[in-house]
Amino acid sequence: MSPATFDPDRRVPPVDPAGAPLPSAADPPSADPPSAEPPSAAPSAAAVPGGGVSGYPPGVPGAYRSWLELRFDEPRLPLRRVVGLVGAVVAGLTLLGVPLGLLWARLAPATPVIKTAQGAIYAEPQPEQPIAADGWFSLLALGLGILAAIGLWFLLRRLRGPAGLVALTVGGIGAALVAWQVGRRIGWSTYQRLLAEAPAGQAFERPVDLRAGGVERVLGVLPVPYGNVLLVAFGAAVTYTLLAGWSRWPSLHPEPEPPLWSGGPGGVDQVSWGSVAPPAPTTAPEPPGPGAAEPPRG
Repeated sequence: MSPATFDPDRRVPPVDPAGAPLPSAADPPSADPPSAEPPSAAPSAAAVPGGGVSGYPPGVPGAYRSWLELRFDEPRLPLRRVVGLVGAVVAGLTLLGVPLGLLWARLAPATPVIKTAQGAIYAEPQPEQPIAADGWFSLLALGLGILAAIGLWFLLRRLRGPAGLVALTVGGIGAALVAWQVGRRIGWSTYQRLLAEAPAGQAFERPVDLRAGGVERVLGVLPVPYGNVLLVAFGAAVTYTLLAGWSRWPSLHPEPEPPLWSGGPGGVDQVSWGSVAPPAPTTAPEPPGPGAAEPPRG
C-alpha cells in the first residue's frame, strides 16, 4: 500500500499547537541527538565574525571587497567638454611656437653671404650654418614635444587617451609651423634691404631658415608639412604613447589603493588570504605517543 492510499487503521501522529508533528512511540529513534539550535543558512557577509565579508578573512571590511570586485574610473567628460579641452590644448601648444621660433633664431647661426651682380652668394663654398640651423630647430622641436606630452599627461589626467594624443599631434604641427615662420622672419626685412641696396662685394648675413622641412602643396592646393616641422608632433606623440604604455592603471586614470585594516596580533595591519573558518578536526583516533602501553589484544 502506497503512502498516498487512505488507510482507516493508520494512526495519525499528534500535532502540537505550533503545527509541528509530535514524535510517537512507533517512530524509530534518531541516530543523531537532537540539536539545540535549528540549522541555519550559510553566514552572510554581515554575519561573519569580525565584521568581515563571506569568502574573505575575518576583519576584512566590505569596502575592500568592493575594491576587489569593482574598478574605479573617474567620471567621463561630456563630449562638449572634451572638444573644448582639445581645442584649448591645440591653441596653447600652437602659441608656444612663438617663443620656440625666437629661441631658434637666437641660437642658430646666420649664414654669411656676399652681394654680386646676380644676387647674394655664399661667402664660403660649403657653409655649415644652414645645417646648424636645421639641427637647432630639430633639437628644440623634439624638446618642446616631449615637455608638452609630459605636461598634458600630468596636468589634464581626465583627457588621457585618444583625445589627448590628437590634441598633441595637431598642436605640435601648429607650433612647429609658427616657430618656423617667426624664426625665419627675424632680420628678413634687413636682409632684403641690403640685397637690394648694397653694392656688389659687400658681405652681410642671411637669416636662419629650414632646408630639411617646410610645407609643400599636393596637387597645387592642399598644403602638407614635411621634414623637421613634424618633429614637435612626433616627439609629443611618442612620449605620450610611452607614458600610456607604462601606466599601471588600465583606464589610464588613477585608481584607489586597497584599504588596510587592523586585524593582526598587536594591532598590526596585515592582509591574510587564509580561509575564514579553521579546518574541522578529523574523526580518526590520534596515534599513540612514544612509550605508551600497547592496548590488550582480544
